[in-house]
Amino acid sequence: MWGVSMTNKTISQTELSKRFGWTESKGRQWIKKFQRYLPFEETGIYKYYNEEAYEFLKKVKKLNDAHLSLNEIEHIFEEQGVPSSDNEIKRIISEKNRLTLIESKVLTTMPSSKDLVIPILLVMSDEDLYIATKLNEGVANHFKLKEEQVNFSYPESKETVFVSRMRATRFSLQKKGYIEEVGKHTYRITKDGLDLLNESEIEMQEELEELEQVVDPIKIINEQLVELDKYLIDKILTELQKVHWKRFESIVVELLTAMGYGDGEVTQSTNDEGLDGIIKEDKLGLDNIYVQAKRWINTVGRPDIMAFVGALEGRSASKGVFITTSSFSQGANDYVKVLPYKKVILIDGNKLARYMLDYNVGVTIKRKVLIKEVDFTFFEGE
Repeated sequence: MWGVSMTNKTISQTELSKRFGWTESKGRQWIKKFQRYLPFEETGIYKYYNEEAYEFLKKVKKLNDAHLSLNEIEHIFEEQGVPSSDNEIKRIISEKNRLTLIESKVLTTMPSSKDLVIPILLVMSDEDLYIATKLNEGVANHFKLKEEQVNFSYPESKETVFVSRMRATRFSLQKKGYIEEVGKHTYRITKDGLDLLNESEIEMQEELEELEQVVDPIKIINEQLVELDKYLIDKILTELQKVHWKRFESIVVELLTAMGYGDGEVTQSTNDEGLDGIIKEDKLGLDNIYVQAKRWINTVGRPDIMAFVGALEGRSASKGVFITTSSFSQGANDYVKVLPYKKVILIDGNKLARYMLDYNVGVTIKRKVLIKEVDFTFFEGE
């Protein structure tokens, strides 16, 4: 299947899947996962894809064949952009292999949530009060964990693996009454907790198995919020790819204004010199940020950024933002890092959609959900 080349005509999702030797179900899964990167034509309810979509999925398949999951590939594309060459793909695979070795070494020696139960109770067995950070430190010392183990986290997570497991285990112990929260993030062992330490090994193992069934609702909420954000970002990007290019320029300027960079305006298309918008950082316009907004499907390369920098030079400008619905090549990213006298920021489709979500541009608040906790100070005093 890999040797088959596509013609310029568009093909259906089913035909695209067949070219890779995939089942319709697998093809549908991959195409849906990376839909925002795939150029297509829409006829009624059906989508048809071209050569560029095929080439993009070839890159995904090469990375997947090198044991990167679809989620990992998606995260890499969001953070680094879509690789524009085989050398970039090889670099990603090499880095993944290096990180896998580190991850394997760290995680195989990291205590699981079940492993943490008894050490937490042992650390707290002096019946002293423990804030979460002090308890984490005590348990880390119990296991003689190294700094790399304590600080290890997955790329998409804001919390380290160790802290996440400690928090989940604390919740389980609270739920079963072995420890109690007596102040904000402050805990103390209970009589039941002390009794558990004195039980036989068989009884202790039975209780540990029960504790494994307790689920931390905050963890579930956080996981679902991450999924909701991903869904909304995909929807925003899909809509951006449909809008008229003039409307897209207006949206970009509106976003940068909402982000607090100053008053923005779209330039006149007949005399924009390759610049689509201006953000005035001060009322007199003494310090301006120039914007180029491209509703593209193709990857933005180094020549496109060089042309943008040339347009900035024509305005004697030192600041610029290039925004696209697609992605930037590694060459484009490398180029802006070495510009001596200009600051140019590149915002790809995923970052653009994320910023729109964060700054409430193009979205409405459907419902606010407040997660509450007990205010222990309220109950203090006589």
